[in-house]
Amino acid sequence: MELRRIRHFVVLAETLNFHKAAEKLHIAQPPLSVSIQKLEAELGVILFDRNSKGVALTTEGARILALSVRLLQAAEQVEQTALEIREGTNGSLRIGIVGSTTQQLFQKLVSAFRAAYPKIEISIHEATSTQIVEAVSSGKLDIGLIRTPILTSLDVNMQVLENDYFILAMPEGHALGSRPIRLNELAQMPFIVYSPEHARGLHYAMMAACQSAGFSPKTSQIAVQVQTVLSLVESHFGLALVPSVMANINRYRITYRKLEDESAIKRIGYGLVYKQDTESMATSRFRALASDMSVRT
Repeated sequence: MELRRIRHFVVLAETLNFHKAAEKLHIAQPPLSVSIQKLEAELGVILFDRNSKGVALTTEGARILALSVRLLQAAEQVEQTALEIREGTNGSLRIGIVGSTTQQLFQKLVSAFRAAYPKIEISIHEATSTQIVEAVSSGKLDIGLIRTPILTSLDVNMQVLENDYFILAMPEGHALGSRPIRLNELAQMPFIVYSPEHARGLHYAMMAACQSAGFSPKTSQIAVQVQTVLSLVESHFGLALVPSVMANINRYRITYRKLEDESAIKRIGYGLVYKQDTESMATSRFRALASDMSVRT
């Protein structure tokens, strides 16, 4: 059943005049008559009574008319939605995030995106940076908000959003007190270290920072998420190097110190990973908004 014939039927039902309907449809009258006859044959139902005065809807035709109008409306909605998807104003977006991005960047970015594109359905998936990169590479996620550096070598593209640096996290009342601290003073202290398997970027950055200060940290515990690291610091398992943004969290009994030798600290930050060759318009619009917000920040 062709939508074209359904449209012919609806217009003729509205005008009840072949000549007027043909003009409205911008076709000749004979093709319109043939179209209606083919539709009636296809449905096995007479839609119009034809007489010398014109045409009138049959009882069956009137019942089918209501359904036909809804069918055309649905077809228009399909076309409009498809257009919006192509333009990136409708559809869905699967976003992977690491837990620490929810502190500031994630709320600002996603809130702004939802306000700008309310028809795009967003689903959030929390994981480690390594897992997010793998999911974006395999097509399970459209885009990922991760911590950098990322050491996983996969077929993804990277867009840096923010740069950050390490600060020292220690439990309240620690003997180091409030005085300025250099990293090499911590060589004999126990450290909570990021997992080299599941948090490779932060693990590498921390190890590189300590080694640039002339020592390898003494590992007391290994953790994956930054929040877990902070919980272990609070519980006196050791010290930790954490992203500076974490100092904005006040739910832990932790003291934060900016290290004097910040220049020796490996740079870290946030970035977006995506696949440029397969990205949707929704993904592209999300990246554009993220880029704009990072510039304004």
